Amino acid sequence: MGSIYKAYDVRGVVPTELDEGVAFAIGYHFPAILAAEDLERGREVVVSYDMRASSPALVEALSCGLESAGLSVVNIGLATTPMNYFAIGHLGCSAGIQVTASHNPARYNGFKFSRRDAIPVSRETGIARLEELAAAEPRPPRRPGKGRREVSIAAAYREHVLSFVAGREPRLRVAVDVANGMATLYRELLEELNIEVVPLYFGLDGSFPNHEANPLKPENLRDLQAAVMGEACDLGAAFDGDADRVIVVDEHGVPVGADLVTALLAGPILSRFPGSSVVYDVRSSWATREAITAAGGVPVRERVGHSFMKATMRRLDSAFGGELAGHFYYRANFFADSSLITLIEVLNVLRSERKSLSELLAPLRRYRQTGEINFHVDDKDAAIARLAATFADGRIDYVDGITVEYQDWWFNVRPSNTEPLLRLVMEARTPELLEAAKARVLAILGTPEESGH
Repeated sequence: MGSIYKAYDVRGVVPTELDEGVAFAIGYHFPAILAAEDLERGREVVVSYDMRASSPALVEALSCGLESAGLSVVNIGLATTPMNYFAIGHLGCSAGIQVTASHNPARYNGFKFSRRDAIPVSRETGIARLEELAAAEPRPPRRPGKGRREVSIAAAYREHVLSFVAGREPRLRVAVDVANGMATLYRELLEELNIEVVPLYFGLDGSFPNHEANPLKPENLRDLQAAVMGEACDLGAAFDGDADRVIVVDEHGVPVGADLVTALLAGPILSRFPGSSVVYDVRSSWATREAITAAGGVPVRERVGHSFMKATMRRLDSAFGGELAGHFYYRANFFADSSLITLIEVLNVLRSERKSLSELLAPLRRYRQTGEINFHVDDKDAAIARLAATFADGRIDYVDGITVEYQDWWFNVRPSNTEPLLRLVMEARTPELLEAAKARVLAILGTPEESGH
C-alpha cells in the first residue's frame, strides 16, 4: 500500500487509509507548512468539500485540527476546487484546503492544499513535511475550536467568472457532462452564458452512478459524444469530479487535445495581454508553441504538474497556461486553474470567429500524435540514459524526463512520480514518420501498458 501523501495532494481510501484521525492531524500540523507571509494574512483557512459521502466527517475533523492549532476556519461549504482557489484570493485568507479525491472512485477522498493567493502546496513545498508531522505519535489532543465562520462566495464567484465573457451572441448549444460531480454547481452560471445546455448527469452523487468522473479516459466521453451528435450541439464539455479540469469535444464529437485548446485560446488572450508569455507542458504539440509565437506571445515549456506551471506563470507574470490533462490557468484568476473560465473562453472564440470548432481547430491539427503511452520500467533512469545515447543526434533537454527533438518529429519520455512507469508522448509531421519513429523508441522502452494518462 503506497503513501496517501502524493506529489500534489493527499488521497486515499476511506477509512482504511484516510480517516478522521488523519484529517485532524493534518489540520493540526498544517500551520507548519505555511510561510510567515501566509500567516500575516490573518490566519484564516478556507475549507470546502466535494459531494462524497465521507467528506462532511473529514471536513469536521480537519477543521477541529486547524482550530486546535490556532487557525480560524472559513467554511464555504460544498464547492468546486476552483471555487476554493478563488475564495482564498478573494477573501485574502492565509491558505485553503479542498476536501476531494477529484476523479478517483467513491471509496477515496483526500485534500488539496493552497497557500495565500491560491499558491499550490506540492510534495516538495510542504506535503512531505506534513506526512512526517502527521505520522508522529502520540497524536495531538483535540482542543475546543474557535473562530469558525461560514461564508457564501456564490455571488462573488459568479461576478468573477462572468467577467471573462466577451459576448453572448449567437446563442450556442452545448452538451455538458458533469459526471455527478461538483460542476453540478455551475448549472445556473451556464444558463447565464446564453447557451442551450444539453445536460448530462447533473446532480451531486459521490457514488458516480453513471461513469467515472475522469474525462481523460475515452470511455467516459462516449455519452457526451453521443449527445453532441444526437442533439446537434456546437460543442461538448466534460468536467472531472472536483471541476478543476475540462475536456472539450467538437461538433462532430471528436475530442480536442487540451494542448490544442491552449493553442486556440492563446491568440484571443494575448490580444488582451500583448507580448505576455504563455506556459504549456512538455507533452504539448508543436502547434501550441507556434500559435503562441504567431500571436506575439512568448512560449514557455514547463514540467507537467500544476505546482510547476503556476510557479512559472507567477515568476513570468504569464497571462495564460495549459496542460494536456485539461488544466488551464489564468493570470486574472490568481494564476489558478478554472474549467468554467476555459469553457467561457472557448465560447468567446466561437462567437467572435463565427466558425465551427472543427474549422477553428483544423489548422492546428497539422501534426500526428500518439497521445500518452505508459511503459512499465523498473529502472527508469537507465531507460532514459539509453534513449539519450540512442538519439544523441537530436536536440535533447531534460525539463521533465527527456525530450528529443528533430526537424520532423519529437518525443518526450518522463517518469511517473508514484509508479514504475515511463510515459511517452510523440509527434511527427506525417503518420508514416510517426509510426517509424515510434518503432525506434519502443525498441528501447518495450511493450506499452494499457493506454492512460
